[in-house]
Amino acid sequence: MAQQFVNSKLAPNKVVIFGKSGCPFCHRALDLLEELHLKPGHLEYIDLSNRSDVADIQDYLLQITGARTVPRIFFGHTCIGGFTDLDALKRSGELESLLKQIGAL
Repeated sequence: MAQQFVNSKLAPNKVVIFGKSGCPFCHRALDLLEELHLKPGHLEYIDLSNRSDVADIQDYLLQITGARTVPRIFFGHTCIGGFTDLDALKRSGELESLLKQIGAL
């Protein structure tokens, strides 16, 4: 069920953040991406806080990304990591290029 849920949210031209409401890094990741004004419908924040299957989802994220921490940020079907990784992409100048490659910007 967790696998189906996660996979149903991912799309080739979409940025998806799996996060939790109490996580400051999740909010920073969302703020950073919102500042870039992605195309409408190409950014989705999924709050796992109140889901009964949060542990299963995080276990599945661990299986496919190597970490169960949030945020887990996907560009298309590829996990780029967490906030630190997203911030590093911005600082290196690669972020906008990657977002253009998937059609989100």
